[in-house]
Amino acid sequence: MAVALLKWFDTRQRDDIAWRGERDPYAILVAEVMAQQTRVETAAPYHRRFMGRFPDVWTLADAEEDEVLGLWEGLGYYARARNLRRAARRVVSEYGGRIPRAVSELRTLPGVGPYTAGAVASVAFGLPEPAVDGNARRVLSRLGDLETASPSDLDRAARALLATVPERPGDVNQALMDLGSAVCTPRRPRCGACPLSSRCLALRRGTIGERPPRSRRARSPERVEAAAVVRRGRRVLVLRRPSDGLLGGLWDFPSVRLPSPTPPAPALTRVLREGFGLDCSVGEEIRVLRHAFSHFRLRLTVHQARWRSGEVTNPRPHRWIGRGEFGDLAFPAYLRRLVDEEISPRNAR
Repeated sequence: MAVALLKWFDTRQRDDIAWRGERDPYAILVAEVMAQQTRVETAAPYHRRFMGRFPDVWTLADAEEDEVLGLWEGLGYYARARNLRRAARRVVSEYGGRIPRAVSELRTLPGVGPYTAGAVASVAFGLPEPAVDGNARRVLSRLGDLETASPSDLDRAARALLATVPERPGDVNQALMDLGSAVCTPRRPRCGACPLSSRCLALRRGTIGERPPRSRRARSPERVEAAAVVRRGRRVLVLRRPSDGLLGGLWDFPSVRLPSPTPPAPALTRVLREGFGLDCSVGEEIRVLRHAFSHFRLRLTVHQARWRSGEVTNPRPHRWIGRGEFGDLAFPAYLRRLVDEEISPRNAR
């Protein structure tokens, strides 16, 4: 089965994956962390820029968090970037700057789970370790007509496939992913184009649409917040989010969570006074932003505000920034367009 899969892979493999053919363990680790919860075509330009600035584990280990997050801006799930920097520091301090080979050691690095460890071990080091992402999970589930598709079921199925072509474990793993992405798709799979269709139990039994089993997700709750763009002359107040929380290490604006229904302006006036020590006049609404996180949906109303008196007493790191400084800081993706179009001092009204 693996021979047929590799024959297909060798002639039809994807050419839009920037790191395809890469053997540098560090470059592969960066790529696989970026590709977590992100489409590979989206991650590709980020990977090129990131590797251009941090070409080895040493430069990443020495980097400031702000710069790492700045290059990551727009990819989302920023804990991945912080963990990657932490992992680089661990590799330098504990492994002399060499990415470890063994899955057990790779799994000790921050942000490295079973899939990422398996991908690095198999692609970079040629070890027969499974790397089962969502696409590979779907292929393996259908090939074996797995009713539960538990991690142990998938691990056994992947290892059995890897054992048949021990000299190319990385290619087998990547071929499974490519097949799931291009042919064995969630809906309307192209079974006629699949090199493994004659071996597919789900196709034979008519259970393709049921594999892998789907779990229904409850609709995520909506969180309503308001933020203030506080201007003090030509400067704007920005705050850095705690490193260990949601969007950790990124910059944003003073905000407040609103129980519904609550008028935003009075709530912002109060939080600026009581939470930041600032007397401000909160004015017109700039824009309403919506963004979906993994566990809630955000509705954020952004207002203009003018500083009248006071100094910031909130312990969060903060800066009053002026012309040209917005591009130096990493903001959440849902704020970046607003920053560029409405908030940057060159656009101030």
